Amino acid sequence: MAEDKNGAAENSRPPGVDALARSLADTGIPHPLLVAAARQAIAEGNPSRARAIALSGAEALLQPVINATGVLLHTNLGRAPLSAGGAGTVDAAVRYNNLEFDTAQGKRGRRGARTAELLAQLCGAEAAHVVNNCAAAVTLVLAGMAEGRGVVVSRSELVEIGGGFRVPEVISAGGARLIEVGTTNRTRRADYQKALDEPSNDAALCLKVHQSNYRIVGFTEAASTADLADLPAPLAVDIGSGLLDEACPWLRSGKPPWLQSEPAARQTLAAGADLVTFSGDKLLGGPQAGIIAGKAEYVKRCSRHPLARAFRVGGLILDELQSLALTYLRRRGDDIPFWRMAALSQDELLKRAKTLGVGTPVKMTATTGGGTLPGIEIPSAGIRLDGDFTQWLRNTSGGRPPIVSRVYERKTYLDLRTVDPLDDAVLAEAIPEALKHPTLQAASA
Repeated sequence: MAEDKNGAAENSRPPGVDALARSLADTGIPHPLLVAAARQAIAEGNPSRARAIALSGAEALLQPVINATGVLLHTNLGRAPLSAGGAGTVDAAVRYNNLEFDTAQGKRGRRGARTAELLAQLCGAEAAHVVNNCAAAVTLVLAGMAEGRGVVVSRSELVEIGGGFRVPEVISAGGARLIEVGTTNRTRRADYQKALDEPSNDAALCLKVHQSNYRIVGFTEAASTADLADLPAPLAVDIGSGLLDEACPWLRSGKPPWLQSEPAARQTLAAGADLVTFSGDKLLGGPQAGIIAGKAEYVKRCSRHPLARAFRVGGLILDELQSLALTYLRRRGDDIPFWRMAALSQDELLKRAKTLGVGTPVKMTATTGGGTLPGIEIPSAGIRLDGDFTQWLRNTSGGRPPIVSRVYERKTYLDLRTVDPLDDAVLAEAIPEALKHPTLQAASA
């Protein structure tokens, strides 16, 4: 055995994590997952196991399986099978999946376990759990962490979310009791501490709620996540919109300037939050879902609460989230429709508008919507039509899809930021038809 100048065996040194991970690149598994496998193998003292660990993780991904058990509605295999071509398609393969089945061990597995692990890795969390929307995520955290006890919340964060639902109502639905602290415009760390020190409050949790759909400006003050991290109660932070990492490492162009100070899951956890909750269908760019991420012991408490069964998601959503998480891990943000659209420059959009050759190409502003980034405008570009043609464009003339636009001061605007380039041809055909439509031209005059 060769020795170095210090007399130590050269091959007794464990390989570097990154070098070992890169040696497994032929597996096709995203590099961050290979790094995790390499790190685990080295920690176990057996670097040669890295490949097996990585492949085992890949095998645990949600995937189609052939059900030869004779059980038609097999719970572990997703119950009713789905056609690869969609309902009503008879010439495509019918597949079950390994929704609750561990193919390596040949026994029942935990629903969505691998998807949750991928999301946890993206957040820098110990564990994660997926439910059907963000309100359900918050409710499950409240039920799992503070049922029958007090939850401390700043008065400035008692927001109303979509559909008229309010944070106090969500707290009540979670079986907890609201403890309001501070004032509408100013809340300090000392306010939380005082509430926790009062024995009659029986406070079990501090909750911060991101003011994602409104702003309070002027004479204001708010305690940050870092300010509250060392309080004698777990801290849950609802960041709402689902930004994973404020640096946006999945985008080649880097963080868009319009994101400004939007909180991100990774940085919120790093600042000391024990749990974060966020949506799947907003800045995350995926299907409607809610994610709970953070310390394993607290995620486990939430996932074992009876409400977790009521809030769980099905295989279709888990499959979409898994695909999304793998795309993030591969740093291919441009493959995520939301980020592909969001990252386009105004110049690129204006060039597209001119290429269409219809209407008047103009600069305009877009917004994120969905209750995120209120008041933030994103430079954009598109087509202006002189007149209100919104109703005609929504009609499905000639079998084309409805075109939903906006109108301002009797002018119609079609913003290309949210139009897939593959649909530019549809606009190029529909706009001239709209411009010559006699009824709406007369109404627009």
